[in-house]
Amino acid sequence: MLVGRESERALLGALVERARHGTAGSVVVRGEPGVGKSALLDALVADAGEATVLRAQGFEAEAPLAFAALHRLLRPLGRLRDDLPAPQARALRVAFGEEDGPSVEPFLVGVATLSLLTAAAEERLVVCVVDDAHWLDPATAGSLLFCARRLGADRVALVFAAREATGDMFEASGLPEVTVTGLDDDAARTLLAGRWGEDATGAVAERLIAETGGNPLALLELPGELTPDQLAGSAALPSTLHLSVHVERAFLDRCRRLAAPVQHLLLLAAADDTGRLDVLRGASSLAGLDDDALRGALGSGLLVDDTTTVSLRHPLVRSAIYQAASGTDRRRAHEALAAALSGGGEPDRVTWHRAYAADGPDEELAGALAEVGARAARRGGHVAALAAYGRGAELSTDTERRAQLTFAAARSAWACGRAAQARALLDAAREATDDPLLLCDVARVRGHIEVNVGSAPEAHRIFVDAAHAVLLRDPVRALDIGVAAAVMRTFGADSGTPLRSDALLAATAEDGSPRTRCLRQMLVAMTAVAEGRWSAAVEALDVASDIGEEVDDRDVLWNLANSALQLGDDHRQQQYYSYALSRAREAGAATAVVYCLQRLGFGHYVAGDHVALRVGAEEAIALAAGIGQPAMTALPVAWLTLLAAQQGREDYDDLLSQLERLVVAHPLGITADPVHDLTRWAMGVRAAGAGDTAGALHHLSRVRLPVIARLAAPERIEAAVRAGETGTAREWTEELAAFAGATRRPWAVATVAFGRALTARDEESEPLFREATSDPEHVGRPLDVARSELAYGDWLRRSQRRVDARQHLRRALETFRDVRAEALVSRAEQELRASGETARKRDPSTLVQLTPTELKIAQLVSSGMSNKDVAAQCWISPRTVAFHLRNVFAKAGVTSRGELARLDLA
Repeated sequence: MLVGRESERALLGALVERARHGTAGSVVVRGEPGVGKSALLDALVADAGEATVLRAQGFEAEAPLAFAALHRLLRPLGRLRDDLPAPQARALRVAFGEEDGPSVEPFLVGVATLSLLTAAAEERLVVCVVDDAHWLDPATAGSLLFCARRLGADRVALVFAAREATGDMFEASGLPEVTVTGLDDDAARTLLAGRWGEDATGAVAERLIAETGGNPLALLELPGELTPDQLAGSAALPSTLHLSVHVERAFLDRCRRLAAPVQHLLLLAAADDTGRLDVLRGASSLAGLDDDALRGALGSGLLVDDTTTVSLRHPLVRSAIYQAASGTDRRRAHEALAAALSGGGEPDRVTWHRAYAADGPDEELAGALAEVGARAARRGGHVAALAAYGRGAELSTDTERRAQLTFAAARSAWACGRAAQARALLDAAREATDDPLLLCDVARVRGHIEVNVGSAPEAHRIFVDAAHAVLLRDPVRALDIGVAAAVMRTFGADSGTPLRSDALLAATAEDGSPRTRCLRQMLVAMTAVAEGRWSAAVEALDVASDIGEEVDDRDVLWNLANSALQLGDDHRQQQYYSYALSRAREAGAATAVVYCLQRLGFGHYVAGDHVALRVGAEEAIALAAGIGQPAMTALPVAWLTLLAAQQGREDYDDLLSQLERLVVAHPLGITADPVHDLTRWAMGVRAAGAGDTAGALHHLSRVRLPVIARLAAPERIEAAVRAGETGTAREWTEELAAFAGATRRPWAVATVAFGRALTARDEESEPLFREATSDPEHVGRPLDVARSELAYGDWLRRSQRRVDARQHLRRALETFRDVRAEALVSRAEQELRASGETARKRDPSTLVQLTPTELKIAQLVSSGMSNKDVAAQCWISPRTVAFHLRNVFAKAGVTSRGELARLDLA
């Protein structure tokens, strides 16, 4: 009987109705044990009407089994799996243990789950309810939370029930939550009367309601533990009626009044995580119990069955019985369950029951747990893999195997974002082995942790030491990790520990594989960059880039892009970041996608493709937040801050505040310096736009990384000139001249000409301005060229050559308008007016203002992609794509994709 829940039922009912009409919704129902969350879910399902209902429940004992709950939840949709894209279908087969093979990214399992839910929703409403979500295995929780955040115009309602958030119990940030509290007095009295009739007097009822806070389970169970006199009010009640403790004790007391075989069977049920009646019968038989014990358990009301399934009445029953059992009795229960499940196609579940039953070292079992961990890692269940490897290490007596398992546990801990635990496990593995190959692997993970959430210089030291230590045993491995150190050094992460590059190159000279040849040339290039030998660096990078066309390795691809970024090769950096992004999308590797999107921003900005920059940054922020990596949002937020400064957007201050909070709250590792420099760049651009020349120079002079100083060189040089610091402008120009002379990058040559034109005597300036503006297509940086055009037009006007000035000012103005650089637009318009020409105002009505998601979809559709292809790239449903596309058409006043392709998108 469900009483007093009208408002909660109305809220959930509205969620379902919105989903029925095409607006997906999710909610987390929270509350203490026994407050009625499960009853609300039952009522929701009963009220849903015509719908596909998917149900699952989390089990505490099932946490080490990756995707176990998801497998149960999606079983009714099995017929739709064959229609999934091949990578998604395979991801589910691997995740559910139906196929072996290469590992899959957990993110791709989430994408496949989303595809299944939205495909089912094309047929009819899907109502997905998940009870006891706080006990979901982490892999399932991650996939379902991803779906909850990506559902859009889909007929899907997703409802989780979980205990009130404590620690890391089912963190569902960003999802709406409703907290269920105790019943009000009237509803509580109704519930008491329905269960106990007139047995509880008014005073006793008042005390029960007050002590339990209206908790329904407590109101139903605690009166059964009172004597008739206490119920009648003629005897004193216990001094306290603490909720969970007393309800658990009530359940435990009921259990202990049962016959010993029935208690034993209930313990088997508490230790079982399958919920299958045949498994419980099998374990009971192996434990010497007969059907009388099962009938007794069912008759007690503590165990309930439904044809083929069986479950304890409430999670508190499970915890009460299991926690009260002796260690010996628990181990015997798990032994019986392992035997009952043996040969049934669930080796991981069998192994875990054996692990729970073990009371001492067991080398064979340690090996079995290693296999469980490997399978979990291949499925993307890194939390499950961590548990299996960790337990295996505890049970192993072999020193080397224990070190290997401890390292595997550390790698899994890092993969699921537990950096502190990963560090501790890596330290333990390092102390337990002297194997140089394992020590190198340990160092690589230690370095990656430092790169991402620690000290980048420390990561550089770790990588250098590891490369030297493993050089004689595995030269290619040493080269691989040495290249990582060399690239880091060029981005300012230099520990001062010298890398023996010549030794790495000599040791790998005979390896003719494309990957090794590419790595060798990258090492030469990055070593030359660090030493300022630009010509040698460019020559080596050109060779590496050509070889890279034959290499299909994400790490190599983005290190090629990183190298190209250092050397100012705009085309190559975008090419290889895009290649890496494509591979990451295909694999469903969310963190790698975010990494590539972050770094594609460099090329988008200098190419003047601010639409692509904004779309990529917004996607990176959404993905990083969705996978629980807030630190990875800092760099894309920094890009948006720079863009807002350049475009004079109203959200600049909010973005800057958000960025400052991120920097304070999270260690940024290797991205710390780029984030700080982009922030300084943004503040300098903002100050320049406001006419604060001294402030602009102050901020831009603090840019630390040479690569970003080169990217921002036109702004830096111009800021120095406008602030009256011509000497500083000359110094920065000549620093860039050394780079430009050696690399011959067209943009660098043009920027040097620009800087020299600004600082030269009047009679020397014009040839330099002409050089800076003569070949904009070859330069490939339209905003930089437009800045030169503006300065040249200004110089010509001041030289009384107003007619000549106008063509340069018009071209500058058009570019500034295209990228929405409002402060520069104002400057160009003012100069054009001063030259005697009035600039035509662009009609604001011709600009289409779209949300980031609409902008992304419009851009992809304009490129010729179908809705289905766009959905696959954006990890949303085709129906959601169609919804956003309708909004784009309505805002733009167009009716075809061809018209859309001609829009001026903003």
